[in-house]
This record gives sequence, structure tokens and C-alpha cells, in this order.
Amino acid sequence: MDKLLNVGKYLFPLSFLLYVGLHAGKPEVGAAFVPDYLPFPYFWNYFTMVCILLFIVSALIGKYDKLAYALMALYVIFMAFLVHLPRAIGLEIPAEMMAENLAREQELEMVNFFRNLMICGALMGFAKFVARDKRVIG
Repeated sequence: MDKLLNVGKYLFPLSFLLYVGLHAGKPEVGAAFVPDYLPFPYFWNYFTMVCILLFIVSALIGKYDKLAYALMALYVIFMAFLVHLPRAIGLEIPAEMMAENLAREQELEMVNFFRNLMICGALMGFAKFVARDKRVIG
């Protein structure tokens, strides 16, 4: 059973490839999540994609992995509170979405908010109990 459970240390970081694909394949969607007060939404979309890729590589090869898990947790919690929560309460939702179905969009953003909290918890757990390279943040 332990051998099967060991797959999780690879499966979890690899699951973030979904976000890399979304950022690369539909950059307009990623850019739409960038808050209005930040300039250059496409830059932030691609920058985020590169950061996620670096996290995945670091987690898989075990170099600076504790730092990578901690920084990814920080990014995810920022996304939860600076992007998803404001959208869940009706702020920062594009006008075309508001016209269609505001309640549905707000509900989805609340789900995204709580999903980010869960992922953040998992990332912190991996940083504490799975990461091997503790050079930077001990």
C-alpha cells in the first residue's frame, strides 16, 4: 500500500499541469482573472504559467522543493483572497458575465475560493512532510 501512496508525491504536483495548459491554451481566460488594478494582464497570465511550471519541476526533482511548495501555497492563498473572494461577493466580475448569470458566477467563485484554501493546505502539508530540500527555508 505504501508504494501506491508514494505515487501521491508525484501526482499532486503533476495535477498543476492543468493550470499550465489553461494559461497557455486560453490566455484570455487567465488574463481575465487578473484584477483591474494590475496592468498587463497577459504578462501576469504567462508569468504565472512559468512559475507553476517551475514549481512542478522543483517538486518532481526534489531541488528547492520546500521553497517551491511554500511559494506555491502563498500564490494560491493570494489568488483565493485577492481574486476569487472579491469575485464571489460580486466585485471584479466582467460586465458580460454579470449580464448572463451573476448568481452562478458568484457561486463558482466561492467554490474556487474554497478549492484554493484546500489546495493551500495540501501545499503546506507537502512543504512540511514531503519536501526533502530544506536549504532555503529550513
